[in-house]
Amino acid sequence: MGKKTETLVIGSGPGGYVAAIRAAQLGQQVTIVEGKHIGGVCLNVGCIPSKALIHAGHIYQESLHATYLGIKNSQTELDFATTQKWKDEKVVRVLTSGIRMLLQKNNVKIVEGMAKFISSKQVSVSTNEQEEVIDFQQAIIATGSQPIEIPGFSFGGRIIDSTGGLSLKELPKKLVIIGGGVIGSELGGAYANLGVDVTILEGSSQLLPTYEKDLIQVVETSFKKKGIKVVTNAIAQSAVDDGSQVNVHYTVNNQKNHVSADYVMVTVGRRANTANLELDKAGLAVNDIGLIPVNNQYQTKQSHIYAIGDVIEGPALAHKASYEAKVAAEVICGKNVAKDYRVIPAICFTDPEVASVGWTLAEAKAAGKQVSRAVFPMKANGRALSLNATEGFVRLIFEKETELVMGGQIVGVGASDLIAELTLAIESCLTLEDIALTIHGHPTLSETIMDVSEIGLGLPIHM
Repeated sequence: MGKKTETLVIGSGPGGYVAAIRAAQLGQQVTIVEGKHIGGVCLNVGCIPSKALIHAGHIYQESLHATYLGIKNSQTELDFATTQKWKDEKVVRVLTSGIRMLLQKNNVKIVEGMAKFISSKQVSVSTNEQEEVIDFQQAIIATGSQPIEIPGFSFGGRIIDSTGGLSLKELPKKLVIIGGGVIGSELGGAYANLGVDVTILEGSSQLLPTYEKDLIQVVETSFKKKGIKVVTNAIAQSAVDDGSQVNVHYTVNNQKNHVSADYVMVTVGRRANTANLELDKAGLAVNDIGLIPVNNQYQTKQSHIYAIGDVIEGPALAHKASYEAKVAAEVICGKNVAKDYRVIPAICFTDPEVASVGWTLAEAKAAGKQVSRAVFPMKANGRALSLNATEGFVRLIFEKETELVMGGQIVGVGASDLIAELTLAIESCLTLEDIALTIHGHPTLSETIMDVSEIGLGLPIHM
């Protein structure tokens, strides 16, 4: 006899576990199936551990270079094994156990194994002990994504993906990263701060190609100071692992080049985890890039089966998946809700951080919008000065006639936190005056948001 549940959630990442908890809170009997790690990629081998390594790199650099404060330390040493142990035990393990506890607290049944559909109302789960069939009334597919493997760079040995890059047992002397997008740039900066000689090979004409050039110029300048070598318009050809090092061959403008390192990490993108679900047996199909089509309530062709996160269209962001999880769970529970957001923030935890939300100036003009912009430099902010972190700026894009805030970009210290205020402003249809008249604490980085609004109004105080 198979087991039965009202709502089945496949995957326990930031989409899956949130969906399971919300559905349970609203009265559903919920079962969640996880094939690898509770918490998914983001928590175990992605967002969280990478930020832990980034923080470790910052602390290491501060210890080495604090003489400007009158703090001298000639004995700073890095024990990378201890760094990795802290990341795994004090950060990742604490959060994964916390999520498991939250699921249990909300009476969500956890089944650990790989799920595949055997009909539109059943899945088969391969566990360590047996093959288990689960009957469901509704299902939410939240299986996330995995790194893309490219020709000539088969994963194994010294050729690694981002998961391998976060799990190194030793600190390499040299590291080559294929792909200068968000993951490659974040980990490249982290390892450079830990003392590694880093080379990034990026196929497009700039680092972080999804962000505007003037934002990335600030990051590129910082990377150059750290000794990171960035090669743009680089096409990776192959890698040869001889057991002690790996030789990477690439071309730039058809000119052959090569570079050697202890490891090469491939971070050229991710693909949805849909291939092994046997969706056809549930009456479902994917598009040409493996994504599941859904409507504005995240329902698939089979209206009782939902899909969220990296397996559907849109940016592959953890916070997007969590939003979608809540909507899908509430639809299942009979609430009259649907996708309803104006913007999704994008953040890159480089050094300095980069964040963007809403329209860029170029996008707005291309769409025929009558917009203007205002820019405020971090170096004019007292808190940034006191942190010795004056690189970058805050920019607002706003409608000329109404002064409605339509977009915002930040590069600099605290950008990942500051973007929340701009996201809320756009989501709430605020104007420049609304922000400028809001009292911001002093001295804080958040004052840059108030100051840039005053510049847009033509009434700047600190410029």
